[in-house]
Amino acid sequence: MIGVLLLLLLLPFLLYIAAPQIRKMLSSGVCTSTIQLPGKVAVVTGANTGIGKETAKELAQRGARVYLACRDVQKGELVAREIQIMTGNQQVLVRKLDLADTKSIRAFAKGFLAEEKHLHILINNAGVMMCPYSKTADGFEMHMGVNHLGHFLLTHLLLEKLKESAPSRVVNVSSLAHHLGRIHFHNLQGAGVTTYSVHPGTVNSELVRHSTLMRWIWWLFSFFIKTPQQGAQTSLYCALTEGLEVLSGNHFSFFMVSFEEQKFLILMKSHLSIFSFITCAFGVLSKKLLPSPRSQRFITVFFQQFYSFNIKFRSMILLFFFLNFILFTFYTAGSFFFNIFIGI
Repeated sequence: MIGVLLLLLLLPFLLYIAAPQIRKMLSSGVCTSTIQLPGKVAVVTGANTGIGKETAKELAQRGARVYLACRDVQKGELVAREIQIMTGNQQVLVRKLDLADTKSIRAFAKGFLAEEKHLHILINNAGVMMCPYSKTADGFEMHMGVNHLGHFLLTHLLLEKLKESAPSRVVNVSSLAHHLGRIHFHNLQGAGVTTYSVHPGTVNSELVRHSTLMRWIWWLFSFFIKTPQQGAQTSLYCALTEGLEVLSGNHFSFFMVSFEEQKFLILMKSHLSIFSFITCAFGVLSKKLLPSPRSQRFITVFFQQFYSFNIKFRSMILLFFFLNFILFTFYTAGSFFFNIFIGI
């Protein structure tokens, strides 16, 4: 009994000690491309924090002229100065870009096109998640307006410059949440322009700032969550790796084309079916336990995120919860029999 209690007390400490290795396992490596970018021009949206900041820093480190396209210019200037000092590259510039306002998007594009003759890399990184219901300046729902329509317009306005600068690339930072979508796009490639979407993994960024629940979950599982630098690696891989043109139009996860989409959907649907069955069984006793559409979406996202981890890490998570379950069972049973025999 004492041994079990000691093990339970030591568990947080052991997790703390193991955190670097856990993060290393979860990060699935780094972008190994050694290509340098002198004379190249890159635009990174949402580059004043998180993955965007780390991506911009790496591009600047390789000698590119980097534009930080940010809604908060003041914060962007601080980040630009930080990158300049760290990399020694003074060609890190900040420009105002509010993806929730098409006027701001057009103003940014107009200024950029007047200022630059080339554009070799466009990384559509900015995004919002779980923010309170609101609309963009043009009346679109905020998530749709910023994450999709805003970047679509920005890319459209810069597409001719991308074509003129070919070979050039467009990288769209996405998520495994795209599995839940049903939109089918036509081929929108421009001549000499290749495009990729990426899933960065679960990253400790400001994306969850609108949800207290998600911030709490991020804190609780902070041992397993990528740093912004680790989260930027797949974006850098798609932007820098030579010979990737033949894979244009694909979705990348952990440096690989996501070939297991159908397998993921089958697994996700099976788990949702099991969840619905169990919940409905309990619902016979209480209708309050029936799965609401909102709770089902939460479970969907939970399993979607779980299957975004590699197989080793998934196994480690399951083993962790299994061991904790065993420890809890022994502790509870031991306490029960101890109380009986002692007569308490």
